[in-house]
Amino acid sequence: MVLTKSEIIKLLSNKPPLIENFVNINVQLQPAGIDLTVSEIYEFESIGQLDFDNKERKLSRLKQLNFDNNGWIHLKPGVYLVRFNEVINVPLNMIAIGRPRSSLLRMGAFMVSAIWDPGYRGRSVSLLVVLNPHGIKIKKNARVMQLIFIKLTGKTEAYSGKYQFEGLKEST
Repeated sequence: MVLTKSEIIKLLSNKPPLIENFVNINVQLQPAGIDLTVSEIYEFESIGQLDFDNKERKLSRLKQLNFDNNGWIHLKPGVYLVRFNEVINVPLNMIAIGRPRSSLLRMGAFMVSAIWDPGYRGRSVSLLVVLNPHGIKIKKNARVMQLIFIKLTGKTEAYSGKYQFEGLKEST
């Protein structure tokens, strides 16, 4: 079952709330989710490496890109990592899935994300793929992805992987 706008609003009063650090909740709330907004954009600078048990995992080096004085950034065709403003706190009886906003698709770009697991807390990242041969312009705090929350059949154990608390001051 996908949470509705009214169910999301109720969960904003939880401790911790379902979502924190939103830019404007009245604009970001959708009938069946919440729009996530751009905080930072990175480009990849090196190769990544992934194995079965993560003992030899090496993440690609990233270079943070700068917004211009008016808050815009021009992205050429390519692949970028986007960090969101919002802190997401997924309850133990839910997962969250992100999908690109249709406006982004209509510009020749899309977002790709992993699942937000039960118990995850953090300011996540997702992949932005720009296919438009002219590139696209993104303004800081632009709404680029809609996050939907799906109830599980029951509670499960909390996510405890490397990315727990990512993008937060308490992360290491």
